[in-house]
Amino acid sequence: MKTTITIFTLLIAFNLIAINVAQAQTSLNKNSKNLTQIEELGKQLFFDKIADPDNMSCADCHGPNVGFTGPNPGINKKGAVYMGAVAQRFGNRKPPSAAYATLSPVFNYDEDEELFFGGNFWDGRATGEHLGNPAADQALGPFLNPVEQNNASKMEVLMQVAKSNYSGLWETVWGEPISYETPEEIETNYDKIGLAIAAYEGSNEVNQFSSKYDYYLQGLVDLSEEEMMGMNLFNGVALCSECHISETGPGGEPPLFTDFTFDNLGTPKNPKNPFYNMDKVFLSNGDPINPMGDDWIDPGLGGFLATHPNPVWQAMADENMGKHKVPTLRNVAKSPGGDKNKAFMHNGVFKSLQEVVHFYNTRDVESWPPPEVAANVNTDELGDLGLTEEEEDAIVAFMKTLSDGYVLPKSSIDLSNINSKVEASINIGPNPFNANTNINIYLPETSDIEIAIYSLTGEKISTIEKGWYSAGKTSIQYIGTKLKNGVYIVSMQVNEQVLTQKITIVK
Repeated sequence: MKTTITIFTLLIAFNLIAINVAQAQTSLNKNSKNLTQIEELGKQLFFDKIADPDNMSCADCHGPNVGFTGPNPGINKKGAVYMGAVAQRFGNRKPPSAAYATLSPVFNYDEDEELFFGGNFWDGRATGEHLGNPAADQALGPFLNPVEQNNASKMEVLMQVAKSNYSGLWETVWGEPISYETPEEIETNYDKIGLAIAAYEGSNEVNQFSSKYDYYLQGLVDLSEEEMMGMNLFNGVALCSECHISETGPGGEPPLFTDFTFDNLGTPKNPKNPFYNMDKVFLSNGDPINPMGDDWIDPGLGGFLATHPNPVWQAMADENMGKHKVPTLRNVAKSPGGDKNKAFMHNGVFKSLQEVVHFYNTRDVESWPPPEVAANVNTDELGDLGLTEEEEDAIVAFMKTLSDGYVLPKSSIDLSNINSKVEASINIGPNPFNANTNINIYLPETSDIEIAIYSLTGEKISTIEKGWYSAGKTSIQYIGTKLKNGVYIVSMQVNEQVLTQKITIVK
């Protein structure tokens, strides 16, 4: 059990991010135009394809529409590990969620509970000791990783930022142009990239706290009978809340659904993990990416500790082999194109929440593949929970209430012009208009949108707006002075959905 470490860790995390969480609570669903300048800089960096070759951004592995984790259903169905900028190269683990990652405390060890906690990445190696925030430390890693964005050096990264169309924003945020003339400038400015990305990842655009469960805690919506059953099981006999904390923090902060610790759940190997084939793919220096091939075993936290400069922690490596960080369950049910197009666990071996819950319930009483690392398996909180199929389904139903972008019923809050079928809306007024009008949109979740104007024959005349917008209401002004009198169609594409409205221009 982790009662002490749970309280201790949450107190540390909430002390570190109290201001950030408070802002998130009071700023739900604000549009990205409400980002601070450093958050906007971080967003530009997050979506920029700063790679060699220039074909990969942070968002390629951390898609906003699926909770800032792997957005590609085809990849998720199989190995679940995403290819790098060099297409033949793969790393060893699936992308963790970048949402709520800034709320993790700096990596440390609790002497009383004899447990490590905090940090980022599945093995905790982005400790936060360098920049004071694990998310900032983590953001610096993929740019230089040859199996990810593959940039040759920190200076190469800075040179790409200097050539970007947001380099002026850099100067506004940091008070001077980006520079890389000396080793000191390179180190300082490369660190600023990590700090800016972490600022965006800590913004209310990423950490929305806008799930059905959040609104339930605020008394704005009721859970269904099945969801309530699942919540009670989650907090009770299923023991989920022992690690995935569902209670509010000491100052009323919304729950983060993780205690930031590490566990070996007895997860099997994912035989489709492409990393096993990386003994046949080589880096530029001629070394194979994974010289062990099929014999490679993921050491998790233990592997990181074995390389840590602290000899006391090095000595604890064996007892932490196979342990991986407890992830937040926020947005855990968000998936690209259906419930079964997402991968779970550090290696993506499971493909649905139903399968995950069934594994927790029956690991020790049904025939499952053996654990990847047999040592240090948690036998206290999972393996033989005795849950029925109905109870498993109820837990899954509850976890689905943790997805951001929940649309409150109209009886609970006035969200006008919502199309209940697609959970997004577009409303234009005044209409008819002779010069300009407002295009009012509502998005239930952070989405990639394109708003365009078409003739009645279907000819695209112009794109009005394109890009990522946060959940909530947004008003976009459109000036139609170049259009002739007549009737047109405004179309808004939201992910795979299309909404349209006719407009009339009278001059």
